[in-house]
Formats: sequence, structure tokens, C-alpha cells
Amino acid sequence: MLDWEHIFATRSSRMRASEIRELLKLLDQPDIISFAGGIPDPALFPDVAFKEAYSDIFSGAQVNAALQYSVSEGYKPLREWIARDVAKIGIDCTPDNVFITSGSQQALDYLGKLFLSPNDTALVTWPTYLGALSAFNAYEPNYDQLSLNGNRTPDAYRDTAAKTGGSVKFAYLSADFSNPTGETIDLAARERLLALADELDIAILEDAAYQHLRYDGEAIPPILALDIARRGGIENTRTIYSGSFSKTLAPGLRVGFVVAAMPVIRKLVLMKQAADLHSSTINQIAIEHVASRGFDAQVAKIKSVYSKRRDAMLAALDKYMPKNATWTRPEGGMFVWVTLPEGMDGAELLAKSIATEKVAFVPGRAFYADGSNANTLRMSFSCADEAMIDEGIKRLGRLISNAIRAAA
Repeated sequence: MLDWEHIFATRSSRMRASEIRELLKLLDQPDIISFAGGIPDPALFPDVAFKEAYSDIFSGAQVNAALQYSVSEGYKPLREWIARDVAKIGIDCTPDNVFITSGSQQALDYLGKLFLSPNDTALVTWPTYLGALSAFNAYEPNYDQLSLNGNRTPDAYRDTAAKTGGSVKFAYLSADFSNPTGETIDLAARERLLALADELDIAILEDAAYQHLRYDGEAIPPILALDIARRGGIENTRTIYSGSFSKTLAPGLRVGFVVAAMPVIRKLVLMKQAADLHSSTINQIAIEHVASRGFDAQVAKIKSVYSKRRDAMLAALDKYMPKNATWTRPEGGMFVWVTLPEGMDGAELLAKSIATEKVAFVPGRAFYADGSNANTLRMSFSCADEAMIDEGIKRLGRLISNAIRAAA
């Protein structure tokens, strides 16, 4: 057989199968209670609204444009809607500052390609979104821990990057209800990040996939909104904001977006022209139809359901988990992050859990750029009802308590 490995580019050695994508296969097993996939509940999709949208497209004058090639920037009425929507949270921009992608995952890939040369450094939180690591890995970076509450200086970051043969290019984070921890970065830490980015002269990549899913607590301005306020306008900012309709409307349509200063947008457009020309025209038009007719009502509906499931998971953790396990208490999003006693391994626990308790989750090690912290796990509450959550956490608590006793 042909040995492909010596023909592949060196970057291919950094590509890894996503543990989450593999675990999603478990959703097809009816006897598994899954807290693994960070995916929306399909029962909450606005399917009737999309049926109406596509019917309107195919029965009206838009059909030819919907089935045709389109501009790389994205469907203008959708970009106009996004500009109006983000203005509500302090991001004052024009539609020209909005760029449509095939899901926010494509945005991460493009941004990695735009900023990272081999051996450059990306600053990421510990842990961070696994999909971001997968997107950036192809461009052969090094990673350093972004610590917003620590005492590392800009020179310390700069020196570490230089020792590995490159320079710091950006800081990546999800500021609200992050995947995987569900945590939110407070206002002071956002301000410190802006100051750090100024010192290092780097970009900030703000992943806002869960921006609309706040269930309680006070909303905090996005980092880009703070950047705009400090600098007097989006064209002077260094923050790049990415969002998605996957968690609010429907992930299958693969419509995401980037909001940024025009020099960044122009480069992204060139990448789009070289990669896939443009995102699906008809799906962009359908998203704009549904969003303009009932986005706020759809968000209110899913928040009502997910907040109850979040509450159910936290109550079950309080009830069934051993005292030496800890977990986050998110104000929104889809995730709770559990930390187990030192020495436990989430991957080993998952194998036992599936075999004996029929409960799935995601081991936490994959979310760390250095593969550390094996004693962590991510659980999503979005796709299980309250009864399933209680039963699943009960089983998992029993398994973890038994494992702790066996190790004692």
C-alpha cells in the first residue's frame, strides 16, 4: 500500500479526531443517557418557521438568487440584521463589518490561518474549546496559558513565545458561558485582557457562540463592545467577535459570522473566495427570514427550557455527587464542568460509565492544550429532560463515589 504519511504536509500530524464528534455517535444508542454533546435540543428547533421561510423563497422572486452564486461577504440583509442585533449589546458597526461563515467553526479556521505562522503562539484559557484547538492546530502553533487573574507580565508571554521560535499572535477565549466550563469572564478580567493585548500588540478572538443564552445574573458587555467604547469606533479595535445561529436557530444550516474592523474583514473575504466562494445562499436567506420574524421569541423559548435543565443538573449534582468533587454553576450556556479528586481519570471513568451505568460525558483532558487535568469532565444539560438528568447524575454519582472508595 502507498505510504501517504511522507506525502502529507507536516501540519497534518497535528490533526486529531474530535472526542466530542466521536461521542456524538452515542446519541444513536437509546439506552445511553448522554451529557456528552454540546448540541441544541432538536425538539426546540423552529421547524415551522423554516418551512415557511423556504416556502416563501421557492414560491417568490428570490428563488433564482437563492440558488445562485453570491458574494463572499454574505447575504446583505442578513448582515444588516446581525449589525442591528449586536448593536443591542454595544457593538456599533455597519453591515460591512459583518462577514458570514459556514458556522463559527469555519471562522476559527480562517482566523487561525490568518494569524498563525508555524511556531507562533496562541494564548488560550486552560481549559478551552476543543474545536478551537482543532482549528488552530493545522497552522502549527504553540499554546500558552491565558491567565486573566494571574501575575504574568506581557514580557513573560513574549519571552515564552520567542523561546519556541515565534511570537504571540492572539488571545482566544469565550467570555460568556464558555465551552467547556460554562464560566463567564467578569468585567475586570475583560478590561485586563484588553490592556494585555495592547501591551503585546495582538488580536483578541472573542468566541460568542452562547451570547444569547443567559438565564440569570447581570449581562456583561462583550469584549468588542468594551474595545469600541475605549477606542471610539470599531475600525480602531483589535477584538474580533464571532457568533453563530447554531445554538439559537439551527446548527444544520451552518451559518455563523464574524464582526471586526475592515482590514480583518477584507482578508477573510479573500480566504472565503479561495476556500468555498461563499456560504450557502439559500440558508443565509432562510436564516434572515426566521431571525427577522421571530428571533427574540425563539431565544426566549429555548432559554426557558435550558434554564430548567441547568437547574435540574445543579440540583442533582448537589444531591448525588461526593463531597470531594466540585463543579461550576453557570449563569447560561449549555455546560457544567466537574473536577474530580486528583488521580482520577475522566477517560477511564467514561469507559466504566458507558459499560455499567449507561451515562456519557466528555473527559476533560481534551480541552487542555497540554493534555493535563485528566480528573475533569464536561457535561451538557441541553438535550436531556429533568427526569433523565436526575437519573443520569444519580448513576454517575454512584460510579464516582465507588471509584473514590476503591482508590482510598
